[in-house]
Amino acid sequence: MTVPLWLWIATIGGLLALIALDLVIVDRKPHEVTTGEAARWVVFYVSCAIAFGIGVWIFAGHDPGVEFFTGYITEYSLSVDNLFIFMIIMGSFKVPAIHQHRVLLVGILLALAMRSVFIAIGAALIAQFVWVFFLFGAVLIWTAISMLRGKGEEEEYHENAVTRQVRRFAPVTDDYHGHHYTVKIDGKRMITPMLLVIVAIGSADLLFAVDSIPAIFGITQEAFLVFTANAFALMGLRQLYFLLGGLVTKLVYLSYGLAVILAFIGAKLFLHALHEYHVVPDWLDINNWVSLGVIVVVLTVTTVASLAKARRDERKQVVA
Repeated sequence: MTVPLWLWIATIGGLLALIALDLVIVDRKPHEVTTGEAARWVVFYVSCAIAFGIGVWIFAGHDPGVEFFTGYITEYSLSVDNLFIFMIIMGSFKVPAIHQHRVLLVGILLALAMRSVFIAIGAALIAQFVWVFFLFGAVLIWTAISMLRGKGEEEEYHENAVTRQVRRFAPVTDDYHGHHYTVKIDGKRMITPMLLVIVAIGSADLLFAVDSIPAIFGITQEAFLVFTANAFALMGLRQLYFLLGGLVTKLVYLSYGLAVILAFIGAKLFLHALHEYHVVPDWLDINNWVSLGVIVVVLTVTTVASLAKARRDERKQVVA
């Protein structure tokens, strides 16, 4: 798949235009995002991703089209599991409801910029060295095992090294000052919790990229598709945060499903590398349709099972 420079520029320009539209319509007047408003924006961003994928399918062929949709579904699913961490961070910093949208918007834009660097490095390594597939596969399988081992542990936010460094850079005010990131108090420049929580969201998402970037490279090695799938998944994540709300905590089996998906893609990367070294036959190199089918089935089963369990638990509480 050959992507000319003008297409990269047009795509990035289109994504920036979507972000500007979001800023003008949603964030022009800070307010608490309602469920209905969030639902409309989720439908809008998903529709944009589908339209983009159809364009890839028509102009580049069905294989790149399937790769984009598979990568987009995978990235969006991994992002949903990360929403719970975002909720913990928001609660830890006591972010006012009217400012939560801006925190997520700026934080995720920061994360996308940093992910772009990871994508460029990953694409360059894969183009030069086949053994990188073994490395990415090992990362995904280890992440899958860690997700299974970590279930049942209490989730609690601890500031990472990036956030701690920002605290050392300048004193932090106790209260929010609207949407300002810095304020001057008694002649001294101070940062506000608004800036700190944005850094926390952005750096936390960067840590999530440790599994999501190798995962999508297990689906496609086209940097253009990797970038756009990540961009559309992250851009729609903000509104999904407000739409799902507490529902995320009811998806109790989602992490198990994501662990299965990561392990599957990790195994696929190992097989692909062995195929490149001519160690295994062609039929063991898993194709895109099989990958898409496995991911959709696993997500459907785990989501349905989670919601069924939530309903059973609610009935038990009513009876009790």
